[in-house]
Amino acid sequence: MSSIEERVIERLGLEALDRRIAGWMRRNGLSVLRIGLGIVFIWFGLLKPLGMSPAEELVRRVVYVVPPDLFVPLLGWWEVAIGVGLLYRPFNRTAIFLLFLQMPGTLLPLVLLPEVCFTQAPWGLTLEGQYIIKNAVLIGAALVVGGTVREPDSAREPSSARR
Repeated sequence: MSSIEERVIERLGLEALDRRIAGWMRRNGLSVLRIGLGIVFIWFGLLKPLGMSPAEELVRRVVYVVPPDLFVPLLGWWEVAIGVGLLYRPFNRTAIFLLFLQMPGTLLPLVLLPEVCFTQAPWGLTLEGQYIIKNAVLIGAALVVGGTVREPDSAREPSSARR
């Protein structure tokens, strides 16, 4: 043990509990991440075709090539497809591919509508800007999930859990 936290845990006699908690997180964290990411995409996606998305106006202002009345619901169903693909592990590759095709578009308002995204560029973010910047977390989560697509479920468990 080297960190201050680890020394405190050892002195308080919480090492066994700490190992159990960390082990549970190691065994379940990836599934919780994948399912949570899937739920977020399904939820946010469904809001668009239902006309309930707070991001709809922002999307409409950025889209120039496709009529917004067609694009917004299409984008929503695209996001639902990403979410379903993340929930059903055999389709994780497809979901992550769709996610990485979609993500650059989510960043467009930062460039095309800076007055909507920033109170003071580049650090002062509006609520819309924060909504967009949080996509960095979604991208990171997708990278973690994507790093497991070649592994069977059992390969992601610690060796002691497979015995």
